[in-house]
Amino acid sequence: MKSFIPSTSRVVLLPALVVAVAVWLKGYVEAGDSFGAGVLGALAVLLQYVASGREEARRLPGVRYAPQVAGVGLLLLLGVAFGPLVWGAAPVTHYPRPGGVVTHFGTLEFHTSVLFDAGIFLVVMGFIVTAIDGLVAQSHRGG
Repeated sequence: MKSFIPSTSRVVLLPALVVAVAVWLKGYVEAGDSFGAGVLGALAVLLQYVASGREEARRLPGVRYAPQVAGVGLLLLLGVAFGPLVWGAAPVTHYPRPGGVVTHFGTLEFHTSVLFDAGIFLVVMGFIVTAIDGLVAQSHRGG
């Protein structure tokens, strides 16, 4: 008899990642944050490890490229934090400046803090998934 858990975990993965992104974006309206969203996304991936095993979970692009995801997030964080130095502004200067025109996508306002939070989301999720994969690999080696 084949278990329904691996197939159910695959069905739950995409909605769980959508919820993680929603928690990240909710932080601009109410309580919510990118760190918690990254943890939620990583927990969705952990469910794949528990339900299907390492080989099946590593077929997911988000797992195979988790270190690169964390690296992109770190580059995004550093770019937002130190990019203003290029234009002679203080580090972590937010754009657009107060009174400036803000680009909207629905109710979401695009400014540098959105990019900063996206970087945090990517770093947290990428790091946790990489750590989980490393721990699972270590346990398979018998160490």
